[in-house]
Order: sequence, then structure tokens, then C-alpha cells
Amino acid sequence: MKAIGYTQAGPIDAQNALVAFDAPTPELAPHDLLVEVKGISLNPVDVKVRAAEAFGPEEGQTKIIGYDAAGIVRETGSAVSKFKVGDEVFYAGDITRSGSNAELQAVDERIVGKKPKSLEFARSAALPLTSITAWEILFDSYGLKEGGGEGEAILIIGGAGGVGSILIQLAKQLTKLKVIATASRQDTVDWVKKMGADHVINHRESLVDQMKELDIQPRYVASLNGTEGHFTAIVDLIKPRGHIALIDDPQSIDIHSIKPKALSFSWEFMFTRSMFQTDDIEKQHELLNRISELVDQGTLVSTATTNLGTLGAETLTQAHILQESGRVIGKNVLDGVRS
Repeated sequence: MKAIGYTQAGPIDAQNALVAFDAPTPELAPHDLLVEVKGISLNPVDVKVRAAEAFGPEEGQTKIIGYDAAGIVRETGSAVSKFKVGDEVFYAGDITRSGSNAELQAVDERIVGKKPKSLEFARSAALPLTSITAWEILFDSYGLKEGGGEGEAILIIGGAGGVGSILIQLAKQLTKLKVIATASRQDTVDWVKKMGADHVINHRESLVDQMKELDIQPRYVASLNGTEGHFTAIVDLIKPRGHIALIDDPQSIDIHSIKPKALSFSWEFMFTRSMFQTDDIEKQHELLNRISELVDQGTLVSTATTNLGTLGAETLTQAHILQESGRVIGKNVLDGVRS
């Protein structure tokens, strides 16, 4: 099968940072689907893994990454019960396995959902990883129930990115939380308003002062990027007994500072269930099916903003460059590699 991968971790501007090559068809475990990939999207994790020596391929090997896809089931493992050949699916996959930047991918059915019928493949591929992340923040980390949160507010730092774009929608559509999102440019401000934010503040200015001006003290804060620089402000502006959730990788934060307010603190990592084969791994199958239903009902919209063309070494390199720029609004997507 055709695939795009890399032989050595490093910067995206290195010669042959990403290369096209022929790879063997994946072998299936009992719960696996063999999916013909028809669309993918990019996430920050793609560039982090590609650049990190710790995640690099073994000597002489070419590694395939990619953590969002939509496609068609072409074969099923011996224990598969949720899907059949010909089904259209979408998923984020498993960070410990070969990724979606290929013609075919093997993926555990328990972390796969039915693709939204109302969206084509690439726009569907924009949703899985970020939807799982946002859903797990709201309903696992915070412990909210659908329809809950009345009288409370959530501050979403980094509202125009992939996770922020869907977290705003889920919070507005499935809870009664007031949603405040941060954005710093006119195009990102316009985007988060389009996603449904009640208020927009600028993360390049004082978060504390802006929240005081709004006269809102959020019980929940989702810090999606820049946590290290914002942490002191978060602790200052959040309600006592509030809850902070983050997805980025701050090198140093003063965790002791949250004690006086008795704050709760969670890291969200949507690959945990697949990495550790947790007892509740099927929750990702269930929530992706729910996301698909909400999209088809018109309750949620795809966060895809730009289709960069057909998956290939050049287009995927362009996608990585854009992702590393930190200026992507929503999600960049690509159509599947051509046979």
C-alpha cells in the first residue's frame, strides 16, 4: 500500500522530512478493522511526534503517523461485532500503532465511530481526536452531565484551535455553561464567535482583568495551550473549588498554588484508553457515534477550515509546516492518498 512516513525524527524543513513509500498491508488483531483511509486531518500531536527523537522510528524503518481519519471498512478481525465491510467510519486511532497517513490502516473497532452521513470524508476526519478530547474534558474530567452546568461558566484558553473549536460547541449545545473563549486576532475572534462563544477575551492581555470586567468567575478552565504562561492567572481568576483541565505540556507550574482554593486539576490525554486498553475503552466508540449523530442533526458543525489536497509527501509537509506555525484556525484536512 502507499504511505507517507519518516525515517528520522527532526525538523520539518530537513531534506526528505516526510517521504512517500510502499508499506505492507497491516495485519489485523481480533478487534481490528482494516480501513481504506479517505480523509485525514492534522493535530499538534502529529508534529510533536514527528520532531521528537523519543518517538522516532527504529533504525532502517519508516514510521507512519497520523491521528485522525475517515474511511471505509475493507476487512474485519475475527472478534469484530460493531462494523461490517463497507461501513463508513471515523476515528483518531492509537498513538502506539501505525497511523493514518497511508492507504490502509488497522484500528481497534472499540475506538471507532460511524462517520457522519452529512459530511464528506475529509471534513469528517477533522472531528475525532478533538471531539474525544473535548468530550472527555467536559464529561470525564469535570464530571458534568448533559444539560448540567447551569449558573456556571467555562473559560477556554485557545478557543480557535481544533480542540477549542469543538469544546465551545459541545459546551454550548450540551450543557448550560456560559462559554468564554480566548482569541487574539480578528479572524480567530470571528471564528470562536461562530463556534458559539458567549464572550471572547484576548489571551495576550491580562486574563484576570478581562474576566473582572466581564464580572464572571468561571468554575471551569480548559487551558489548551500556553498553560505555563497563564497558570498564575488561571488560579487567580477561577472560582474556589473549581476545576482546571489542560492538554499541553507545561515544563513548570506551581501546583501548590491551587491548594488555597481547593482546586481540582486534570490532564486530558485522549490516547489513554487505547494505550492502556482500559476497561471503558468502548466509551470512545460510543461518544464518536454521538458526535456523528449531533453533526447529522445540525447541532454540531465540522471544524475543518482548509482542505490542502490529496495526501502526499508534499501536501503533508505543507500541513505540518502550517500546524507548527501556531496560526491554524480549526483543522486542516487532506483527502486520502490515491491508489
